[in-house]
Amino acid sequence: MTATLEETTTHPVSDRIEQRRRALTEGRLLVLAAIVVSALTLRVAVTAFSPLADRIGADIGYSTAVIGVFGMIPTAMFAVSGLLTPIFVRKVGLERTAMVAMLMAGLGMLIRATVGSTATLFVFSALALGGMGIGNVVIPPLVKRYFSDRLAVVSSLYITMVQLGTVVPALIAVPVAEAHGWRISLGLWAVLGFAAALPWIGVLRDRRGRDVVDTTGLPAAAAEPKGRAWRSPLAWGMAGMFGMTSLTTYAMFTWLPKILGEAGASAAFGGTMVGLFALVGLVSAFTAPTIVARFRNPFPFVVACAVFFFTAFAGLLIAPMSVPLLWVVLLGLGPSTFPMALTLINMRTRTPQGSASLSGFTQGVGYAVACVGPLLFGMLHTATNGWLAPFAMLSVAVLVLLAGAWQACKPRMLEDTWA
Repeated sequence: MTATLEETTTHPVSDRIEQRRRALTEGRLLVLAAIVVSALTLRVAVTAFSPLADRIGADIGYSTAVIGVFGMIPTAMFAVSGLLTPIFVRKVGLERTAMVAMLMAGLGMLIRATVGSTATLFVFSALALGGMGIGNVVIPPLVKRYFSDRLAVVSSLYITMVQLGTVVPALIAVPVAEAHGWRISLGLWAVLGFAAALPWIGVLRDRRGRDVVDTTGLPAAAAEPKGRAWRSPLAWGMAGMFGMTSLTTYAMFTWLPKILGEAGASAAFGGTMVGLFALVGLVSAFTAPTIVARFRNPFPFVVACAVFFFTAFAGLLIAPMSVPLLWVVLLGLGPSTFPMALTLINMRTRTPQGSASLSGFTQGVGYAVACVGPLLFGMLHTATNGWLAPFAMLSVAVLVLLAGAWQACKPRMLEDTWA
C-alpha cells in the first residue's frame, strides 16, 4: 500500500518535470536552428550581388558609377535598421521581429532577381538588406534570452554562420551566373531567407503570443531599463569599436584588389586575396567570443588586433607584393574586434531588452559611420594619387577603435551606466 501511494504521488510530479525539461530542450533546439539559418542569411544579399554588378548593369542599363551607390546600400540599411529595430522589438517582441526580418530578406532577394530597371533593383535590394539589418540587431538579444548559459558557444556558432554567408555567395556567384544566368545566381538566395523564417514561425507557435514577454514574466516595455543607450559611455565605446572595425573592413573589401593591382598583381590574384581576407574571419569567429567570455577585460586582445591592422597597413603601403599572403592574413585577423563586439553586447547587459537596446545603438551608429569608409578611402587616393593618405585615415580609425574598446571592454553593465 505504501509503495502504491508513493508511486501515485511521486511519479506524476517527476513525469511533469521531465516533460518540462524535454519541452525546454526541444524549444531551445528550434530557436538554435532559427538563429543559425538566420545568421547564414545576414550577408548573402551583399556578396551575391557584388561579383555580378557589372554583368547586371550591362543587362538592365546602369553605369559603373551606380555600382558605388549600390555599394553604400548595405551599411546604410544596416544603420537605419539598427536605430529602428529596438522600437519594433518593444512593440511586437524579438521572435516576431526576427520572423518578419527573414521574410523581408527573402522577398527582397526574390523580387530583385526579376526586375528590369535600376530603380526597382535599388528598392528591393534595400528591402532585402533592411531585413538583414534587422536580423543583425535581434540575434544577439535572442542568444541572450535563450542561451544565457552558453553565450560564448552560441555566439561563436552564429558569427561563423555570418562569415560563411559572406564567403560562399561570393565564391559561387559567377559560376552559377555563367551556367544559368545572373537572375538565378542572384535569386536563389531568397530560398535561404524564407527557410530562415520557418523555424521562427514554429517558435512563435510554441510561445503562443508570449514573444513580447521577457523571461521575467514582465512585458518587454515594462522590463525596458530606464535610460537610453546614447547616454552611456559603454554604448558609445561599443559603437566606436564596432563602427571603426566595419569602416576599415568595408574599405579593404572594396579597395584591396586595386591596391594589389597597382603593385603588379593580376585581377585574379586580387580576388583571391579578398577571399582569403574573408576566410581568415572564420578564425576569429571561433575564438573571439570565447576570449570575451573568459576574460573580465579583453582589452589587451583588442590591442593585439590593432597591431595586426597597423602591421598590415604598413606592409601593403611599403611593400605590398613582398609577402602579400602575410599582409592579408594579418589584415584578416584585425577585424577580430567584430565578433568581440557582438559578444560584448550580451556580456555587458543583464536582460534581452538591454541587449536589444545596446545592439541597436551599436550597429545603428557603427554602420552609419562605416558608410563613409570605402568612399573616403577612394577620395583620398584620387586626391593624392597614392595610398599614404588613405592608410593614414584607416590608422586614425584604428586609434578610435582602441578608444572605444577601452570603454566597451571595462567589466560593467550597460544598465549601470545610464547617465
